[in-house]
Amino acid sequence: MKVTDIRELKTDELHNELDRMRRHLFDLRSQRVTEKLEDPTQLAKTKKGIARLLTVLSERGEKDVEQKQMKLESAGGSRAAKATTKAKKA
Repeated sequence: MKVTDIRELKTDELHNELDRMRRHLFDLRSQRVTEKLEDPTQLAKTKKGIARLLTVLSERGEKDVEQKQMKLESAGGSRAAKATTKAKKA
């Protein structure tokens, strides 16, 4: 996605796109570990896309974008953390 396209999006849409791209990056990283990626450059392209989104959000005055996102990830990732804790206990 180009910066001109990103700037046309509403702030809520930017946050949704940021979440989608971060999930995609997570999927790519897990694919890299478990199997060979078809296109290894997708990792870099996705990271650049995330950086573009964060840049536009910071230009708009969105403060603490990273902290907000980390809170969302920790809230959503708590199930995974509980599962690993249970696995360690077993």
